[in-house]
Amino acid sequence: MIELIPAIDLIEGKCVRLTKGDYDSKKIYNEDPVAQAKEFEALGFKRLHIVDLDGAKSKHIVNDAVLRAVTSATNLTVDFGGGIKTEADIRKAFDAGAAMVTVGSVAVTQPELFLSWLDTFGAERIILGADVRNGKVSINGWKEDSAEDLLPFLRTYVEHGVRNVLCTEISKDGTLAGPAISLYERIMSEYPQMHLIASGGVSSTADIVALDGKGIPAVVFGKAYYEGRIDLDELRRKALLP
Repeated sequence: MIELIPAIDLIEGKCVRLTKGDYDSKKIYNEDPVAQAKEFEALGFKRLHIVDLDGAKSKHIVNDAVLRAVTSATNLTVDFGGGIKTEADIRKAFDAGAAMVTVGSVAVTQPELFLSWLDTFGAERIILGADVRNGKVSINGWKEDSAEDLLPFLRTYVEHGVRNVLCTEISKDGTLAGPAISLYERIMSEYPQMHLIASGGVSSTADIVALDGKGIPAVVFGKAYYEGRIDLDELRRKALLP
């Protein structure tokens, strides 16, 4: 059964969504992220994905106070990403209550540092962020495309013990155009042991059901929920939500 992970993206302490990572496309959905997190918990969700968009832009964690407020007010298992560039950032996120952190850019630009974090904190607490655009892994809040091709990039880290991977197809993110199912199928065929978290483009309950049908372990969604496109009753009928 696919794991359902709603998302809260933060700018200036507010819940927002972008389209294709474009900060100029910001739309505010809730000015109170704690209230939003409580809503998700009340609906039966167990996980929450928080992205510090200010942090991604600033290259250091910015919204750790919001993270702490969310983890203090709920029992959600929170993974946190955005702006994690140093071990101090990781410790700040964990100190604020994150159960896991998502690290992307450092894995591309400083692989030895990333592997040291994997050893220090454990593979169960580190999620490899592999955000892709035109087949290349993107870095620094999606502002730059690296020279890394996705599948060889993943292979290197799977061989070093990475199990949790969050893969966002940037061209799909925030578009409600449907997820990149063929991409996720290709990843899972190469690395069947991976706990792959699909992200980007989810537009409806049917998209989630389709991902589940393909054996994708987990999915992150945001705009589809905020825009009223997710039928929670249908997810319960499919036994995908308690």
